[in-house]
Amino acid sequence: MFTHDALDKVIKAYDIRGLVDEQITPDFTFVLGTAFARFLMEEREPATVVIGEDMRPSSDDLATAFADGLNSQGIDAIRIGLASTDMLYFASGSLNLPGAMFTASHNPAAYNGIKLAKSGARPIGAESGLLRIKDLMVQGVPMQPGSIGRTSTKELLDAYIDFLLSLFGSDEFSTGRRLKVVVDAGNGMAGFTAPALMARLNVDLVPLYFELDGNFPNHEANPIDPKNLVDLVKRVKKEKADIGLAFDGDADRCFLVDEKGELVNPSALTALIAIRELKRKPGSSVIYNLISSKAVPEIVLEHGGKPLRSRVGHSYIKKMMAESGAVFGGEHSGHFYFSDFWRADSGALAALFAIAELSHSAQPLSLLLAPLNRYFSSGEINTVVEDPAASVEFIKASFQSDYEIDELDGVTVTGPDWWFNVRPSNTEPLLRLNVEANSPEQMAQVREQVLALIG
Repeated sequence: MFTHDALDKVIKAYDIRGLVDEQITPDFTFVLGTAFARFLMEEREPATVVIGEDMRPSSDDLATAFADGLNSQGIDAIRIGLASTDMLYFASGSLNLPGAMFTASHNPAAYNGIKLAKSGARPIGAESGLLRIKDLMVQGVPMQPGSIGRTSTKELLDAYIDFLLSLFGSDEFSTGRRLKVVVDAGNGMAGFTAPALMARLNVDLVPLYFELDGNFPNHEANPIDPKNLVDLVKRVKKEKADIGLAFDGDADRCFLVDEKGELVNPSALTALIAIRELKRKPGSSVIYNLISSKAVPEIVLEHGGKPLRSRVGHSYIKKMMAESGAVFGGEHSGHFYFSDFWRADSGALAALFAIAELSHSAQPLSLLLAPLNRYFSSGEINTVVEDPAASVEFIKASFQSDYEIDELDGVTVTGPDWWFNVRPSNTEPLLRLNVEANSPEQMAQVREQVLALIG
């Protein structure tokens, strides 16, 4: 039914994603369910899978077909209904069961996808299972005669909120100053989880686009693109809010806007959380990905921690966390991973760290984070190119005779007072560029030089 060539287009390095009705269909997810069931049997995993779904119009039908595929192999399914991706990780971790989340995260409305996990919210990437699952889909998995699994439902929102709050002191959110918080859910799953979470905090909540709508009528739920933050910035200024929070479609990523309406560098939030976690567990390792600011490893070292550099992608960071025992991991793309959350990423948990720190500080967010912003970055710049791999090689050849070259993920070039990384996207036909330098002038110069080469 499926070929390797066809599946290569949707089964990525750490998840499955494609166009609804063309690539991701109920037939596809039924077969995926059968293959995932067989994979779990091979791995001697529990014979029950928890399934969550986002608000996209196709998610429910796709998840139903997937559950049917599991059931055809004798595997039970627990449907937790609407959920953020980190809520699915909570379900997989707390119940110690494999999980599947139906979401295309920040991608436009035409897409959908699936994130898979083993029991305990352990990630499944290409090397840890997706390649095997792809082979099983190509081979086909026959129905198991007389062995039919069952599907049930379970409500976990309250338990998820209780668990997030349990990771902080009992008076963490009751003794600090009251904050005004603007939350832009982008019509994504934060519109489901944020009201329940914020109701438990000492905040005045200003909701923005909380209506669940997988067609994203206001803006794409992709806060890494500045154009999708325009409304949040305006509302923070209008309300004279202390902080603004922007979540992506499945709410596993969180971006911050300060009281001035300025976007907070995700590396600064990584550093802030790292400092707090190192106070709690001195001497621990902290993981940062290779497009994070070089301020992050500096700050981790200054606070007695051990910085560990990773390639981009949740399955890589989670694997490194498991191997190193790291207390925390941060990605410049807005993903934040916590050892106490089964090493999974949670946008809500990152937001709670920021709110907790800000509520106990007399300073506004911009001043609180100022010592953590040491360098000047371009932000991620995405360019559509015909052959991303060839573009990366061309850029490498242009710099390799004069500068330090690193190929952990794409190509990282390091100069005396600047660095940049170019790498192909794992989910879209894009080349991603990140530049950082000691001065804004140097950053702009390097940025334009590399963009000219990409062009």
